Amino acid sequence: MQRERRSTPHPFGAETTLAIVVAIVLAMVWAVHLARAIANLLAGAGWQMPSVNESITSLFAVLGGDAAAGLSPAPSAQDLAGGAALTFWIIAIEVLVVALTSLVGYRVWNRWGPGRVLGMATAEEAEQLLGLSRLRRNAPIIRPDLHPRKRRPR
Repeated sequence: MQRERRSTPHPFGAETTLAIVVAIVLAMVWAVHLARAIANLLAGAGWQMPSVNESITSLFAVLGGDAAAGLSPAPSAQDLAGGAALTFWIIAIEVLVVALTSLVGYRVWNRWGPGRVLGMATAEEAEQLLGLSRLRRNAPIIRPDLHPRKRRPR
């Protein structure tokens, strides 16, 4: 019933889907570099992020275990994070990014997705706006078929 009342002047198309996919991929790429920066910071090499130009080209080297790929100036080898620490932080940050992305996607889907409820207040919103005492006091006005007015004898 609600779908007939709704008009969608701008339906979701390939552009919106592509933008969402690109945003998720970029978040995951930057999560790898964030994990590398955390691992290097804890190992003593300091906080360094690659330039925008180096972020994509050095991605596979970082995933392969090279903690200095794409950094300029490159820190000394003894200060860099080891392969195990680098892998741990990459997995931890990627899991966090996937969890946050899933949570945001779930919230967006419930708020603006096709299964949303249109034009209906939730129980909490109804209580906030009307209150239980006001609902009971105005029950004959709200639903006269369920709560007929009591007539006073004359």
